[in-house]
Amino acid sequence: MIAVSKKMSNFAQHFNFMKIRLPILLLSAIMLSSCGEYERLLKSSDHQLKKERAIEYFEEGRYTRTVELLAQVLPRFRGSDQAEELNWINARAHYELRDYIMAGSLFKRFSEEFSWSRHAEEAFFLAAYCNYLLSPRPELDQYFTVEAIDGFNQFKRRYPFSDRIEEVDSLIAEMNEKLVEKSYLSARLYYDMRQYRAAAIALASALNDFPETRFREEMMFLQLESQYLFARNSVPERQLERFQTAYDEYLTFIEEFPETEYTRDVERIYNSLMRFLRPEENDDGEDID
Repeated sequence: MIAVSKKMSNFAQHFNFMKIRLPILLLSAIMLSSCGEYERLLKSSDHQLKKERAIEYFEEGRYTRTVELLAQVLPRFRGSDQAEELNWINARAHYELRDYIMAGSLFKRFSEEFSWSRHAEEAFFLAAYCNYLLSPRPELDQYFTVEAIDGFNQFKRRYPFSDRIEEVDSLIAEMNEKLVEKSYLSARLYYDMRQYRAAAIALASALNDFPETRFREEMMFLQLESQYLFARNSVPERQLERFQTAYDEYLTFIEEFPETEYTRDVERIYNSLMRFLRPEENDDGEDID
């Protein structure tokens, strides 16, 4: 009796194991069959079937298979009625795969070759947007940032009444802010290396290019301080001229920011400038390092 009970228990365990294992085996078989079918499809010369399956794969979200098949069949459908939709799907599939360099190139080409398409406006936007997505943090090279700004500005010129204009303006402002932050970091590096003349020039250039930056107050202060330190470290025969330039920067700064978080430092710079420019006046102002 005990032996029978043990056999029944072993059978139940085996049955439960098979209940779990069977779906896995079936799924594996389906996947292997699917892979085998796809491999045969890649080697097939039936371009019509490849085109149809590429579209199906795209709709299923299987983008790698989509682009692999379209790479084989797109040349066959060049100039046909189906070329527009296939090229659009190809660009979209690369975009979904986050291959933004290729996707951006394909969207740009699509907007040029199919300018009459219902997808043309979106393709033009996405070509620029791919560069936006490739734009790195401010410390790095900003090639893609500049490309994104240029692409968005071209979009505005081509589609001035687009519903995307507000979004495009926001993206351009964001990219411009990244460029000015890059300029700020470069200027700050000059400042930290005590290359004050280079820092003052870089800051002035950045402020001229991006007058509305959120860094404006800090950058204007650093420009004033850099100009002052450049003058103070100059040879004696050039100091008067350069201190006067620093004083002009001081006047510009306090006119725009009469109440500033840099008040104490600005006052120190002013007092030091006055001791040089107006030595006849007594001033107990403290020099800055």
